[in-house]
Amino acid sequence: MKHALYQKLRVKLISITVVVSIGPLLLLGVALYYHFSKLYTERIEDQIRHLARSQSSAVDVFLRERTSILGMLVETQSFEDLSQQENLSRLFWQINRRAEGLGLVDLGIIDRDGNQLAYAGPYNLKGLNYYQQPWFDEVLRRGKYISDVFMGFRQVPHVIIAVKGACDTDCWILRATIDSEIFNRLVRSAQVGTAGDAYIVNRDGIFQTNPRFDGVILGPSDITPQQFGEGSMVLERKQVGGDPRYVGGAWLKDGEWLLVISQIAGQETGWLTRVRNTEILIIVTGCLLIVIAIVLISHTLVNHLEQTDRQMSELNAQLIQQDKLAALGKMATGIAHEINNPLAVIGEKAGWMEDLLSEEEFKTSENYKEFSTSIAKIEEHVDRARKITHNMLGFARRMEPRLDDVDVNRVLEQTIDILSNHARINDIDIRKQFSQSLPVIASDQSQLQQVFMNLINNSIDAIGSDGMIEIETSLDDGHITIRIQDDGPGIPESIKKKIFDPFFTTKDTGKGTGLGLSISYSIIEKLGGHITVENSRMNGTAFVVSLPAVLPEKK
Repeated sequence: MKHALYQKLRVKLISITVVVSIGPLLLLGVALYYHFSKLYTERIEDQIRHLARSQSSAVDVFLRERTSILGMLVETQSFEDLSQQENLSRLFWQINRRAEGLGLVDLGIIDRDGNQLAYAGPYNLKGLNYYQQPWFDEVLRRGKYISDVFMGFRQVPHVIIAVKGACDTDCWILRATIDSEIFNRLVRSAQVGTAGDAYIVNRDGIFQTNPRFDGVILGPSDITPQQFGEGSMVLERKQVGGDPRYVGGAWLKDGEWLLVISQIAGQETGWLTRVRNTEILIIVTGCLLIVIAIVLISHTLVNHLEQTDRQMSELNAQLIQQDKLAALGKMATGIAHEINNPLAVIGEKAGWMEDLLSEEEFKTSENYKEFSTSIAKIEEHVDRARKITHNMLGFARRMEPRLDDVDVNRVLEQTIDILSNHARINDIDIRKQFSQSLPVIASDQSQLQQVFMNLINNSIDAIGSDGMIEIETSLDDGHITIRIQDDGPGIPESIKKKIFDPFFTTKDTGKGTGLGLSISYSIIEKLGGHITVENSRMNGTAFVVSLPAVLPEKK
């Protein structure tokens, strides 16, 4: 019953401690991961936002520089000079030589009617008419124009910059084509890591530069430019089986183009997931260690409580036993005195009647034999009653131990010698395994002999005949241990707790008083030791006596 209660206590203690210990740890782990993820997301967004803003500014500067150069040419050169093929070719060669990396593919002079009067470049475009091209009207209307990417007459994706020349009557246009490779390289320089991407789309979401991954130039993108407001902003896109992709955008070319910067958290798919898994592994490992520690500590604590409770129960049982013995001692004194007086009278009268039977007149009586037998039985039972009252008085009036120098092995030898004949008659073998390292101790030799006599005699009575008794002595942790075990029928578990109670006996009526073990228990307790009963290794009963090894000089 108590074991089940302690099991419940153990489970409750472990459960409460685990919840109190691991709960805050899990909450801390979740909070740390949330804040880490949030801070990292903010860092990624700031990085992309800054990169988009700075790179869009760089692209804008790139386009403005080339627009400014064309503007300077139309202001410093006349239409008549530029429309001469030789002059335009020489000017184009000088610009590319002095401004290396400018990225101009060609130059062309176009009149008001859209005819290209002079052309300097790798294509044969002189004489073409651009009047129907969408950008032609835009240049005349705005004065300066940077086109979207388009195929045009050359059937190659390209961007043109066109500037209207000063005119009073006839207007003209200086047109230049931007080197697509230089322009694309400038945009791609914003790509970060192995998963980053950078490209430009127009307001319709059409690629103006080649993306790194999905899509081609002049193809549709999955970007909705209207989601991006003024300045630069970042959007988060969830991905199946990986970390989210962050897409940042910044407008350029007066809001006609959107520079898009795309990047995955950690620059590699699953990076943030691996961070989360690592944190979970650390937390789970910590929780397992905490649980193991809690289980071990709780197990140790509850075992200690259980052991303490068991010791308290044993101590209470000893106190109850002492109370029983004290109460019985008082009762035994009164009973013995009250019984001894009638026994004395009965014994005296029985003796007187026995003397009468010796006279001649009773010897001739036909009932003489019956009288003699009855008087003998009276005297026999008077003697038996006197022995019982004698034991009761001895139990009640036991004196305090008188300390002698005692050799336990020798006391056992003497006791065995006294009972050896009784054992031999019943074919019982008494075997001895005495430790030769036992010290001489301060104890009461006569009372110890009485205890050993009771225990050995009980073993002989339990065996009956044809058996074995084994007596061992040893020195353990400052105590002398005497073990007396037999191969008799043993003692049932149901009565083990009662065998030291006064007047409790399993012997037949008239063969035992039930005081021997009680007296032995009390003697050993007074000598500072204890006596226990347990199952024998020989399937019988074993009585174990433990005595403190008090040296004579310390008595």
